[in-house]
Amino acid sequence: MNDDDAIPSSPPPRRQPWNKGKLIGAKPPLRASHVWSIRTKLQLEGRTRDLALFNLAIDSELRGCDVVAVCVDDVAPNGDTLDRATVRQKKTGRPVRFELTEQTRQAIDEYLRMTSRRPGEFLFAGRGGDGDGLTTRQYARLVGQWIASIGLDQLKFGTHSPNQGDADLPADWQPTRRATVIGPYEDREHGSIPWHRD
Repeated sequence: MNDDDAIPSSPPPRRQPWNKGKLIGAKPPLRASHVWSIRTKLQLEGRTRDLALFNLAIDSELRGCDVVAVCVDDVAPNGDTLDRATVRQKKTGRPVRFELTEQTRQAIDEYLRMTSRRPGEFLFAGRGGDGDGLTTRQYARLVGQWIASIGLDQLKFGTHSPNQGDADLPADWQPTRRATVIGPYEDREHGSIPWHRD
């Protein structure tokens, strides 16, 4: 066998990691100035659904999968938006109770008047509008558009406020207000009930 006939062995091409150059993990929530900028932009553009969706996401601090799963019954069972709502989290299975601000209630009421969504339906319809709700992918695209519309990097911010112990957050980051998680050992009137092991 000649040296000319030998095929030089080259290392296989290296695959680029899926997360190269991307921020992974928890994202810090939008600052108050960012929230007001996005709200103003959505109002000026007349994007009623997006304004209601954005306001609900900010008030509830829910994950995207939970925001898109909100039904009309959860926030407006009698046609008018409630002051407080309770939604069961998909990830933990625990109910979360949160307050809806006046501007969120107005935005949702306006959206319901325009779309005539009924109890039993998802609050935010998807593309087909035939009863299916928004998908988490559609919601993520909208969040990215909202954040980019005010000149921010959409990879660095989110609407979901993570737990304080989550990694990858700036050292000076502090959560604003948390939604109340109603657990099995918590009484709504009297607060936490101590749990003892026997």
